[in-house]
Amino acid sequence: MYIDHKKGNWLATAGFAFNNKVHISTKSLLFKVNYEREPRMSFEKGKNMKAEEFVKKMKEIYEETKVALKKSQKEMKKICR
Repeated sequence: MYIDHKKGNWLATAGFAFNNKVHISTKSLLFKVNYEREPRMSFEKGKNMKAEEFVKKMKEIYEETKVALKKSQKEMKKICR
C-alpha cells in the first residue's frame, strides 16, 4: 500500500485498507460486515493520479529516502568510531 507521507489525509486511506481485509475471526471483509456490501474502489477519470504522475512521485520519494538513508549512514559511522 502506498500513502504519501507529505499529505495529511492518510487516515481515510489507512481505514479503507484495514476494512478491506478479511478479518481472521469473521472470515469476511470488515467493510462488508459494517455496510452490508462489497467495498467499491472507483477510478473515475480526473479524480485519481495518472500513472505517469504516480511513477514520478514514487521516484521523488525514493530519491528523498535514499538521501536520508545515506545521511543517516554517515552519522552512524561517526558515532560508531
